Amino acid sequence: MSEQQTEETGDERPEARLERAVRAAEQALIEFEIAVETFRVEVDNFSRLHHQKLGPMYSRLDELDALIAEAKAARSGDAEDLRRARDARSLVMPMPGVDELFHDWMDSEGISDDASAMLTDRTVRPPQRVRPTEEVRRLYRELVRQAHPDLARDEAERERRDAFIARVNAAYGRGEERLLRELAEEWAAGPVPEEVRRLNESEELYARLEWLARRKELLSVVARELEDSAIGSMLRMAPEDPDRLLDQIAEQLLADVAKREAELAALVG
Repeated sequence: MSEQQTEETGDERPEARLERAVRAAEQALIEFEIAVETFRVEVDNFSRLHHQKLGPMYSRLDELDALIAEAKAARSGDAEDLRRARDARSLVMPMPGVDELFHDWMDSEGISDDASAMLTDRTVRPPQRVRPTEEVRRLYRELVRQAHPDLARDEAERERRDAFIARVNAAYGRGEERLLRELAEEWAAGPVPEEVRRLNESEELYARLEWLARRKELLSVVARELEDSAIGSMLRMAPEDPDRLLDQIAEQLLADVAKREAELAALVG
């Protein structure tokens, strides 16, 4: 019976169907890894910017809470108020000064226009983009699809791909479009991988499918941890404009600082 007749009658070898399933599972896993890595970079970048811009404000609020509790305890002398003051003080990091509070908005002339605008309700320039650009993300996805280590069939090729993808991930994490283009050219000019050996044995194909399934389970755990983290949850609140979300949090924190300072002034004045 010819190959065409075999296809027409549906009399196909089980190994051929298994091999197609393996190829589909490999591609699905790669796409899943791309999505997880993309989100991980967004979380890392947003977390870094969140800490840089808002960390000093959180510290200032903790310090003001401690000062307010201490002022109340000094007035009342109550044992419970004294305990609350001690607890509040134990949570405080060294109090930031004005330059630290606005460290990301300071320039050589003092407080920058952005900081002044924040305090006077004028429009504030959006902070530097948190996420890689769409072009950077496109280049990254293409490179991962081409060079992913899971596509290797021997240890030497896997090691070569591992090393290359590590460089790709680093460039993507920094949003370096030029470097990603250079890496794409390097991969295209590199050694051509050996022809992938056709897997004819059902046992090998089943083992490959099981390995892919286990790897996806592990990756699913990482994805859930990222999504459930504090920063991940914040990003999911404003996936299209996390920069604006950061502005809104900063505005609220500045308002909270002003309220605490007014309360403290009333207690000690």
